[in-house]
Amino acid sequence: MSRKISRSFINGRAGAGTAGQGLKVEWADTNAGQRIDGDLHWKDVDESTLEYVAPFQGSNYGYSSGGYTGSISDVIDRFAFSSNTTATDWGNLTLARYAVSGQSSATDGFTSSGYIGSNSNSNTIDKFSFTSSSGASDHGDISSTRRWLAGQSSSTDGFSSGGNGTSNVIDKFAFSSNTTATDHGNLSVAREHLTGQSSTTEGFTSGGRPSASATNIIDKFSFTSNTTASDHGDLSQSRRMVAGQSSSDYGFTAGGYDSSPFDTIDKFAFSSNTTATDWGNLSTLRQGGAGQSSTTEGFTSGGDTGSVTDTIDRFAYSSNTTASDHGDLSVTRQGAAGTQY
Repeated sequence: MSRKISRSFINGRAGAGTAGQGLKVEWADTNAGQRIDGDLHWKDVDESTLEYVAPFQGSNYGYSSGGYTGSISDVIDRFAFSSNTTATDWGNLTLARYAVSGQSSATDGFTSSGYIGSNSNSNTIDKFSFTSSSGASDHGDISSTRRWLAGQSSSTDGFSSGGNGTSNVIDKFAFSSNTTATDHGNLSVAREHLTGQSSTTEGFTSGGRPSASATNIIDKFSFTSNTTASDHGDLSQSRRMVAGQSSSDYGFTAGGYDSSPFDTIDKFAFSSNTTATDWGNLSTLRQGGAGQSSTTEGFTSGGDTGSVTDTIDRFAYSSNTTASDHGDLSVTRQGAAGTQY
């Protein structure tokens, strides 16, 4: 788990916490509160002064990979969380595809499975660096070819769940090794067009389509045990082709479709099984967008508003307001995977 010092700063520099303790640099000799010549040493800081940063959230950039733009895309885009500008090209996937799922480690983004055309799906897991725009490399495979599936991330592993309308499979793959994913239990209901959220200990899937109609189901599964997911409440509306975002304590589900597109943003607590509450709206009605998560805000990029769009929306985790425009992707697209760094 990533940690940062939230209140213990010396000359604007923070130490890193480990094993339940924080560390900060402190001058051994001071005079009337002013630093004088002396030695630096480490000082333990109580855990209460630490702010936990979830491994799936980013502080710097959001990424959108793959998608459909009128043709199937292999483009990886990067956009800054801090500024409203057009995204830049960040290399390419090994395989053009859309209806993909995204996972994030501390250093790399992953794009799993997806539709490659001619009524064929892929099982490929791609990995790309968050700090180098050299493009993706093959990182193994999920257990079966699927599209329109959901992605979740723990600190060590990526998860791909559902897809293809009839799949309830949850796959797990290690960020550290290039191997075929292993079965990690099942969703409570098989479905496609769903989205994923992640807490520090559990993965969530919300919405989707188990049959001809959309569902409002929110599922929860443990990152550490291979069991069937349990019901974790419901969205405020049944929706599919939704985008997912995660704060440290809450999951968000944005946009979607069920006979007509939605602009609703729902919020649900990771800690309690209750119906999600309305958390404002996207700037436009939209389906098939990709979700990205910073430590303070959620982003929805691309999607279909009646035509495929390049708009990036931003909304605050702390206030229930309509999302604002946060620039554009480099190309219009829907069905892309969202990741963050």
